[in-house]
Amino acid sequence: WDELSYNKYHQNYDRLARVMQFQTFNGQSEAQVTMPIPLAFELRNTYGADFKHIALSSWNGSHVLALGDKKLKTNGCFTESVFPEMLTLKMLKGTRAGLKDPSSILICQSLAKSLFGDADPMNQVLKLDNKLVVKVTGVYEDPPYNSEFVDVTFLTPWALFVSDQSWVKEAYKNWGNNSFQIFAQLQPNADFATVSAKIAQAKVRNAKDVAAFKPIVFLHPMSQWRLYSQWENSVNVGGQIEFVWLFGIIGAFVLLLACINFMNLSTARSAKRAKEVGIRKAIGSVRSQLIGQFLSESLVMVAFAFFLSLVLVELALPWFNAVADKKIVILWSNPWFWLLSLGFSLLTGFLAGSYPAFYLSSFNPIQVLKGWGTIRAGRWAAIPRQMLVVLQFTVSVTLIIGTMIVYRQIQHAKDRPIGYDRDGLISIQMNTSDIHDHYQAFRNDLVKTGMVIEVAESHSPLTGVWSNNSDYVWEGKDPHLQADFGAIGMSHEYGKTVGWKFKKGRDFSRAFATDSVGFVLNEAAMKYMGLENPIGETIKWDNQHYKVLGVIEDMLMSSPYEPVKPTIFYLSKYAGDFVNIRIHPKVSAIEALKSIGPVFQRYSPATPFDYKFVDQEFAKKFDGEERIGKLSGVFAGLAIFISCLGLFGLASFMAEQR
Repeated sequence: WDELSYNKYHQNYDRLARVMQFQTFNGQSEAQVTMPIPLAFELRNTYGADFKHIALSSWNGSHVLALGDKKLKTNGCFTESVFPEMLTLKMLKGTRAGLKDPSSILICQSLAKSLFGDADPMNQVLKLDNKLVVKVTGVYEDPPYNSEFVDVTFLTPWALFVSDQSWVKEAYKNWGNNSFQIFAQLQPNADFATVSAKIAQAKVRNAKDVAAFKPIVFLHPMSQWRLYSQWENSVNVGGQIEFVWLFGIIGAFVLLLACINFMNLSTARSAKRAKEVGIRKAIGSVRSQLIGQFLSESLVMVAFAFFLSLVLVELALPWFNAVADKKIVILWSNPWFWLLSLGFSLLTGFLAGSYPAFYLSSFNPIQVLKGWGTIRAGRWAAIPRQMLVVLQFTVSVTLIIGTMIVYRQIQHAKDRPIGYDRDGLISIQMNTSDIHDHYQAFRNDLVKTGMVIEVAESHSPLTGVWSNNSDYVWEGKDPHLQADFGAIGMSHEYGKTVGWKFKKGRDFSRAFATDSVGFVLNEAAMKYMGLENPIGETIKWDNQHYKVLGVIEDMLMSSPYEPVKPTIFYLSKYAGDFVNIRIHPKVSAIEALKSIGPVFQRYSPATPFDYKFVDQEFAKKFDGEERIGKLSGVFAGLAIFISCLGLFGLASFMAEQR
């Protein structure tokens, strides 16, 4: 229910969509959520009859909000004024139209509590990223945990984003700058498939320079964001719906095991009740009455089990939510919950009690009473029970095998070489330019503490590649090939800070001024380009010629379950998005942070010292798979326990008989 009701908090759930595109890179069609700004205006102007609203949005990112001396790092985005209306945010103060004020901000209830306590936040002034002054024009209810926008704690006007970031203003005429999100709300009489077909060529018709990438624009409905988000060559192949089916089927099998136990034990003890059946039939009971009696006993047993299970589930939910990363509660007031639960209980009671009921009621009273209350079982009587026991353990063994496969896949991914040294490496995402503006002095002061070996800036974190480019040209490149490379800008000391390993050539050096037009490639990029001896080779990018200085071992920065992406590293004057710090290996992290913190605050007083250990961030990449493994293990253990319980019951009964 939690997964299938994802995003249904938003009333326009069935009319909202994310605008996406297929583009062809390296001969493969890829689905992308990143879009160019001009497309939003094209959809409004040319296809406006099909859309009620179109909204541009930045990505939900980390920002610093300040109220006087109080500083808080939180997530939010810049978006157009219609977006709150599209999401049908539940306003507690103000209105959804609050973003029409170009210097406004809408904040969620929890953020308002953190910043203002019990005071009224309306019309209060905040400072965003130490440079933008905004006024609170509304407070909205926190979206539930099963909403795509649960982490969006504030919204600010798109116009503020454009006025503050010159590169965004320049992107208004650039169809090739896919750096933004576009959300759409359809008119009531429109459908997603028809509108997607209409807008498919919207990008190609307006930008011939991107035609080589074969872009196809389409709508991805909100109803599919959560469970159907995987694409292969322009075809949706599902996604997390597989896990909904997986755990649904496992749950059904565990329920089946319990039914088998009840059927086995009831059937095994049927001989003990044969005398009762004979006497009841002898004094006039008909078979239908006996069937009703045994089914009633089964249903009473199931009813007790159901109410006991509610207690056990209520007690287990905190632990389950921690393992599953959810905030599930029992839906006490939901009629569907009671209808489904009671329906399952009745079905379970009938299935579990049907075989004993129909079997016991079929006894011949004369044979039973002549045999003094017992009945001789035929040579094949035990076969159904044996088959059911075998089925139980087949299910259990299957679950064990599945759990082991998941565990071994995770271990295999964890054992992959990562190409750099994670230990003692911390990363800080910057929201202001304070440190970048005084980077050299900041670096020198950190090194002087004796707690730090090296410091470097970069555009992307070490656990992700945030920028991609395709317009690289090298000798021997197929002119029809549309390649896609990761592109990471950095300062000179990046390699020494992260501890990357060279296969060929050298690192960037301040001793060579020409390194400003130099590239370092990873092995995947070298192989993709087909460069056997890449050192000194020229690569053209953005009308500038760059020399290849070196080749490093592949650094595992993105998904540990996918091949390493061809990536190009270059020096950038603007690489101030992340600060990477290598702690001295002979000092403890706690002692080092005590020295790093004051230096950081001296250079960036408006930003909280919010650091992350790279090894911990890398470990988070396995959270989803480890969660699946743990849940599968729990289900497998439960299945084995139930199976053994049934086997123990049968063994006890046989011992009693003997």
